[in-house]
Amino acid sequence: MKKLILSLLSILVVFAASAQLDRSQRPEPGPAPVIQLGEFESFELENGLKVIVVENRQVPVVSFQLTLDIDPVMEGDATGYVSMAGSLLREGTTNRSKQEIDEAIDFIGGSLSTFSTGMFASSLTRHKESLLDLMSDVLLNPSFPESELERLVNQNISGLATTRNDASAMAANLSRALAYGPDHPYGEITTEESLENITREQIVQYYENHFKPNVAYLVIVGDIDVAEAREVANRFFGQWQPGEVPSRSFPTPTAPEGNRVAFANRAGAVQSVVMVTHPLVLTPGHPDAIKVSVMNSILGAGGFSGRLLQNLREDKGYTYGAYSNISTDRLVSRFMARTEVRNEVTDSTVTEILNEMRRMVHEPVDERSLQLIQNFLTGNFARSLESPRTMANFALNIERYGLPEDYYATYLEKLNAVTIEDVQEMAAKYLKPENAIIVVAGNRDEVAETLIPFSATGEVEFFDPFARPVEDIALRPAPQGYTAETVIEKYIEAIGGRENLENMQDMKTDMTASAMGMQFQMTNYQKAPHYSLQKMKMGEMVMQQVLFDGEKVVIASQMGRQEFTEGEEFEQMKMQSVMNMELKYKEFGFEKQLLGIESIDGQDAFKVEVVSPGGVKSYDYYALETGFKIKSISTESQSTYSEYKNVDGFFLPHKVVTEAGPQLIQMTINSVEINTGIDTEVFTIN
Repeated sequence: MKKLILSLLSILVVFAASAQLDRSQRPEPGPAPVIQLGEFESFELENGLKVIVVENRQVPVVSFQLTLDIDPVMEGDATGYVSMAGSLLREGTTNRSKQEIDEAIDFIGGSLSTFSTGMFASSLTRHKESLLDLMSDVLLNPSFPESELERLVNQNISGLATTRNDASAMAANLSRALAYGPDHPYGEITTEESLENITREQIVQYYENHFKPNVAYLVIVGDIDVAEAREVANRFFGQWQPGEVPSRSFPTPTAPEGNRVAFANRAGAVQSVVMVTHPLVLTPGHPDAIKVSVMNSILGAGGFSGRLLQNLREDKGYTYGAYSNISTDRLVSRFMARTEVRNEVTDSTVTEILNEMRRMVHEPVDERSLQLIQNFLTGNFARSLESPRTMANFALNIERYGLPEDYYATYLEKLNAVTIEDVQEMAAKYLKPENAIIVVAGNRDEVAETLIPFSATGEVEFFDPFARPVEDIALRPAPQGYTAETVIEKYIEAIGGRENLENMQDMKTDMTASAMGMQFQMTNYQKAPHYSLQKMKMGEMVMQQVLFDGEKVVIASQMGRQEFTEGEEFEQMKMQSVMNMELKYKEFGFEKQLLGIESIDGQDAFKVEVVSPGGVKSYDYYALETGFKIKSISTESQSTYSEYKNVDGFFLPHKVVTEAGPQLIQMTINSVEINTGIDTEVFTIN
């Protein structure tokens, strides 16, 4: 039997009532707090499955976690299929459909989730037999239904669409791709194209090559003893057949020779996502791991005491949060610092992050900072022990990575032994402020040039939202004689002509919209000079109505009713309710400027900056060839317009896709009625 027991010695210090305290001397730190970690037992089945049992009788619950210890896979032009294989495991077996699996899990009040390197299941103890029957069926008899694969691919493609408007997702993709590089599986980025290349055959092959008991660990935690765990493990997983599993090796990524600056454009953004990253080698259980965690916590992971947060939030007021992380991994790890700041302080933020990294390298930390972080990490460790899963993870790590059996039992001892000299040594060894990758996602026009001084090559590299290099990022000049006015006038003529548009008095539009996996119907009414009403229905139920009648905004939904007669929302609705606003830019005081020509989804388009009377800036893109507006970007959202069709002499887009943060709304126009004499009585909400 293997045990993780930290022997606790209670130290009672008795002071005489008359003892005097010498307050001129700072007290020495006491010994590491005494914490009981618990124990685990392990055994191995004949097929090679290693089983770890953590008995916990506090509640009548038991869980089963299966983990494969395998090398990652280079997925190439079908990146995403490994993750998809994990998801599809649960979507049906040769014995049960997805619906039957879901119903069976719900019936026992349990949970069952699958992933590319294993699965996790839990239930009340009295239902463990039913749970294991389901779990083993999913593990041993997956059917990988083609219909479910198609559904998941489409679902993931829809999810990826929001990345084009999500600076955080852009920066995450770019930082990972550049830190690990194209020759390492950790550097591969899932794209719409790679998802479309996924086949069922790839998924089946991945499962058949990697899901073998001789490379797997089964961790059982909860209301169960070792004897019973051995019996159920043999009964439900003993027939699982072992086999040879591919082993792979990859080149170890290295930090760049000098600082590298990479930029992903989120047009119209008022904030930048800033990441500073570089790869490093730090394996689980490495002798430096605990010392590095102390060093990194002082820099940026120690709650409100982290230097990055103190500098960028408390001192400079640039951001709400700034943090750093150093991960451990058996192949390759990386350092990353991250924050979000206003455009105008993006370059200053990069300066401060690099300075704090250099400060860690060149200046010893003070004793108080070290003691504060040691206390912080001690508290985190103690709180983590409240969960039985912590003990299970400890046991798994010891088995999987060959750690000493007392690795976690002596954690606090090793933590409290970290010195000021250790912290500076770790910073010098693992922080690379002169060899980092500086990643920024934000407004190229306002930020990119300010980052040039940080690049060792004097260049900023540009990438798309999925970390693919963008060759021609610069705006091209518009032909001589073109202005914002001429571009907008061409658009007006393209969609019907100024005279026709000025004579447009009302319009009713019916459309179908989808968002977050749901479909609903929308009907928009507009009437000159300033009436608008939008109704959203799901089936026969009216979900929301939004009205502007020239005097007030009314929003009525299942949650209640709101009215505005002033304020930002009122002003926005006032502008949106004007039909064909481009005709009236001058009347309403809009400012506009032609910035140049940019390629938008393969089309050359004029880029026009538009500033509202309230100072809100947006960018509209008009196709050179047709004159149609094909895209509009603001700080809150971006919309694309396509499939223009002739409706009674007016050319209107019949497909609109709007991205607002992580939300994607796809709208298809079913019918448009123009100048039918809509009565003003329509514009009411009862």
